[in-house]
Amino acid sequence: MSQDAKGGDVGRRDFLRGAGLATMATMATRFTGASPRAVERFLATRFTELSPDEVEAILADLERDYSRRFGKEVSVSATPPMDDVFFGYGLDISRCIGCRRCVYACVKENNQSRDPQIHWIRVLEMEKEKGIDLAESSPYYDPEQVPEEDFFYLPVACQQCRNAPCTRVCPVKATWQEKDGIVVIDYDWCIGCRCCMSACPYGARHFNWAEPELPAVAVNPDTHILGNRPRMKGVVEKCTFCIQRVRNGRYPACSEICPVGARKFGNLLDEESEIRYLMREKRVFVLKEELATKPKFYYFYAT
Repeated sequence: MSQDAKGGDVGRRDFLRGAGLATMATMATRFTGASPRAVERFLATRFTELSPDEVEAILADLERDYSRRFGKEVSVSATPPMDDVFFGYGLDISRCIGCRRCVYACVKENNQSRDPQIHWIRVLEMEKEKGIDLAESSPYYDPEQVPEEDFFYLPVACQQCRNAPCTRVCPVKATWQEKDGIVVIDYDWCIGCRCCMSACPYGARHFNWAEPELPAVAVNPDTHILGNRPRMKGVVEKCTFCIQRVRNGRYPACSEICPVGARKFGNLLDEESEIRYLMREKRVFVLKEELATKPKFYYFYAT
C-alpha cells in the first residue's frame, strides 16, 4: 500500500470515502435510472456551501447541459437577494374569478411541464354560504364559464412562511428561507424523501415523478438555479415567487397575468409599497393562522 512521508497509509480515509461514494453512485444509477451526470450533482456540495467560483462553474455547466438538451440557448442565474427587501404577496378574494390563468402562467414561466403536469398553484372553488372551508372546497370545478353564481375562489400556493415547518424537517437541509423571505430548494441536494411535503399544512410542495417534457418551443430559457430551471425526476418543487423575475425587479408571472388585478406583490419593508398599504387598509388574513407558520401570503377583501 502507498505510504505517506511519515510512513502511514496514504489516502486510507480518502479511499474509503471514495469507495462509499462510488457505491452510492452505482446504486443511484441502478435504482433510479439517473444519468451519471445527475448522480454527480446528487453527490455535489450543497448550494449554500459553494464558493463563488464553484457557483459560476455549476451555472456554466447547467447552461451547456440545458442548451444542448432543449436545442435553444438557456441561461441559469444565481441572482442573490437584494438588500432591504422582504417579499410578500396579497390576493383579493373579492376579485378573483377562478379563471386559472395564474395556474398556467406559472406552468409556462417555471418549466413545470410533466406527464402528469405539476401545478404549483391550486385554485379552490368554495360556496359563498359556507365561507372559507378548505375541507369542502373543490380544485376540480369545470363550468362553462367562471365565475359561477354562489361560488368564490381561493388560489393556494406556497405561503412562504416565516416559520416554515418544511425547512425544519428536511433531513439534509436542502430547503431554507433566503433573507428576502423566499423559501427555496437546492434541487441537487434534495433526496426526494418528501418529509417537507408531509410537514407543509398547505399542500404546496410537489414531488416530481417524471423527467421534464419540455420541447424547445415550450422552455422558458431565463432560469434561476434555485427556481425555475428544469428539475430532475425525484425531487420536490414549489412556488418561489418567480425568483428569477422578482430578483430582477419584475412581478411574478401569476400577478402579471391576472385579468382582474386580484394579485398584489411587493416589499414588506417598504412603507410606501402597495402590499403594505393593503395590510394597513384592508381586512387581511392568512390561512391556518392557528398553526403559527406566519405566512407572507395575505388574503383580503377589497370590497
